[in-house]
Amino acid sequence: MNAHLQPTGSAYFLTSETQEIERHTLSVLVDNEPGILARVVGLFSARGYNIESLTVSETEHGRRLSRITVVVIATPKTLIQIKLQLERLVPVHKVHDLTAEGASLERELALIKVAGSGDHRAETLRLADAFRAQIVDASVESFVFEVTGKPAKIDSFIALMQPLGLVEVVRTGLAAISRGPQSM
Repeated sequence: MNAHLQPTGSAYFLTSETQEIERHTLSVLVDNEPGILARVVGLFSARGYNIESLTVSETEHGRRLSRITVVVIATPKTLIQIKLQLERLVPVHKVHDLTAEGASLERELALIKVAGSGDHRAETLRLADAFRAQIVDASVESFVFEVTGKPAKIDSFIALMQPLGLVEVVRTGLAAISRGPQSM
């Protein structure tokens, strides 16, 4: 072995481990009280973490608990920090990383407005049918479709509508739940 390739006893000889950016879906169970959403979002913004998607709703009415679903793109190290900081917030009961825990279901809803006439209108309807998009409003100049499913499905539908007269898109953000009989 050549002398210049031998370990020097320093840790710098080791190859640095790469921290690849990953997409994770976090499910956070919190007390449904004023200001909790602002505190959670403030935690992210104060530390420069970006939120890709955010949904929140009361899910256990009798116990006044809400579930916040947050999609973040971060390195594993940053993700650990996010989870630890969320767990330290007083009204937070549980934090689950649905991505790390395994099989989960993810769905989103989008309302998509498309303008068009003639051949574009017929093609729009054909593609909407193929994606099982529901027509929730129609006029002689436009349609509004409701599309539900995985985010990739919605992204594909939007991409196909772009050249046909896409006007506007509104998305709910991700709703996610783990598979199996156990609760959060």
